[in-house]
Amino acid sequence: MSTCEVAAVKPAEVKLVARDRGGIINPMYDCQPAGAQYAGIGVKDCIPLVHGGQGCTMFVRLLFAQHFKENFDIASTSLHEDSAVFGGVKRIEEGVMVLARRYPNLRVIPIITTCSTEVIGDDIEGTINICNKALKAEFPDRKIHLVPVHTPSFKGSHVTGYAECMKSLVKTIAKGGKPTGKLNVFPGWVNPGDVTELKHYLKEMGVDHHVFMDTEDFDSPMLPNKTIETHGKTTVEDIQASGAAIGSLSLARYESLPATKFLYDEFTVPNHLIDTPYGIANTDAMLRKISEITGKPIPESLVRERGIALDALADLAHMFFANKKVAIYGHPDMVLGLAKFCMEVELEPVLLLIGDDQGSKYKKDPRIEELKQTAHFDMEIIHNADLWELEKRITKGDLKLDLIMGHSKGRYIAIYNDIPMVRVGFPTFDRAGLYRKPTMGYRGAMELAETIANTMFAHMEYTKNKEWILNTW
Repeated sequence: MSTCEVAAVKPAEVKLVARDRGGIINPMYDCQPAGAQYAGIGVKDCIPLVHGGQGCTMFVRLLFAQHFKENFDIASTSLHEDSAVFGGVKRIEEGVMVLARRYPNLRVIPIITTCSTEVIGDDIEGTINICNKALKAEFPDRKIHLVPVHTPSFKGSHVTGYAECMKSLVKTIAKGGKPTGKLNVFPGWVNPGDVTELKHYLKEMGVDHHVFMDTEDFDSPMLPNKTIETHGKTTVEDIQASGAAIGSLSLARYESLPATKFLYDEFTVPNHLIDTPYGIANTDAMLRKISEITGKPIPESLVRERGIALDALADLAHMFFANKKVAIYGHPDMVLGLAKFCMEVELEPVLLLIGDDQGSKYKKDPRIEELKQTAHFDMEIIHNADLWELEKRITKGDLKLDLIMGHSKGRYIAIYNDIPMVRVGFPTFDRAGLYRKPTMGYRGAMELAETIANTMFAHMEYTKNKEWILNTW
C-alpha cells in the first residue's frame, strides 16, 4: 500500500443473539425457587416454606452455605408420590402450623411453589386463606404474613424467581399512608459487601432509607455469647413502610423492577430505575440520582473516595488492561454493568453470556444499545445461554481470551483452557471471603480492578509468559 492509501477500517459489530440449541449443556443459572429463597432469607423473622420435594430446599441451602459459609433456615413441605395424585395443600397447612409453633418470633412465611406443585395445580392462595384462619384461632395475638410466591422451575431462572418473591413480598405486606421521608433502595441480587457499601454512601449523604434486602448480617460475627446473627435485617415494618416512601431506587432492571413498579402502580411511590452501579460512571449516576430524589448534596468524603478509585484504576488501565479480551457470564444486570466497567479500564468484553430467555426485553435494554454505540471492538451478547457457549467458542479457536469473569460453576473452563479467571456473581465458593467484598461503587471498582490485575500477574508468573512486563521499569 502506498503512503497515500488509507486502509479501510471495519466498524465494530455488537450482536445480540439467542443460544442456537434446544438443550442446555452445563447450565449457568439455577431455578426460580432458588431465587425466591434468597429473597426470603433477606427478611428478618422469616422462614421460606418451599412447596415441593426436599431436594428443592436441600440443594439450594447447600449453594447458600457454599457461598456464604453460613447456614440459613428454609423449610420444605417435603412432598412424596401421593401428593402427585391427591394434591399437596395439606402439607402446606401442616408446614405453616409447625413453623408457627416452633418459632415464636416468626412473622413472615413465603410459600414458594416448585415445578411439581405448579403442575399438579395446588391452590396456594386458597390454602393461605385456610392457614390464616387456623393461625388466628391458635395464635390470636400474632400476625404471620403468608406470601404466595409462584415460581415453577420449568421456566425462568433464579433471577426471575428472586424478582417474583420481591414483588410478592411488597404486594402482600406493603402499605400506604403518611409519607415517611425514607428512600426505598432495591439493589437486586448482590453480596453483603455491596449492601454495606451502598449503606455507607447513604449514611455519608444523610439519607434515611430502607434496603430491600438488607443482607449485611449474612457476614455474621462469632460472638462470645454464642448468639447467631445470620439473617436478613429487612423487617416487616420496613416492607410495610415501603408504600409511603419518597421514592424507590431500583438498581437492577431484571431483579428489582417488578417490585418497585408495583409500589408505583399501587401507592404512587416514584420509581427510579438506574444502571447497576458497577464502575465509576454508573456510581456517579447513582449518587446524582440519590441527590436529585432527596435534595441531599454529595459530600466531599465521597468525592475523595472517587478520586482514590480513579487513581487506582489509572495505575492499571492503559499499562496492563488495554485491549485484553474478556468474557463475562452471569446475571444480566451484573454482566451488562461489568461490561461497561471493563470498557472504562480499557478491557474489551468481547463475549457476554446471560441466561434467561427474555430476548424481547434485552432488545429494548438501553444498556445494550449503549454498548452498540460505544464499543470499538466486536462483541457478542448471547441470551438464554449456558456455559457450553463459552467453552465451544474457546475450544474451537473462534475466541481468544485473556480473562474470564463469572461465578465458580464455570471454573473448569478456565482451568482446562489455561485462561485466568476472576470470580464474580453467585455462587462463588472457591475463593475466600468474596461475599464480604464489594463489587459495586468506587471501592468495588477499585477492588475488582486490582483483583483482575493480580489474577493476570499471577497467571503470567505461573505460565512464565510476559512476566517480564512487571519489571519493565
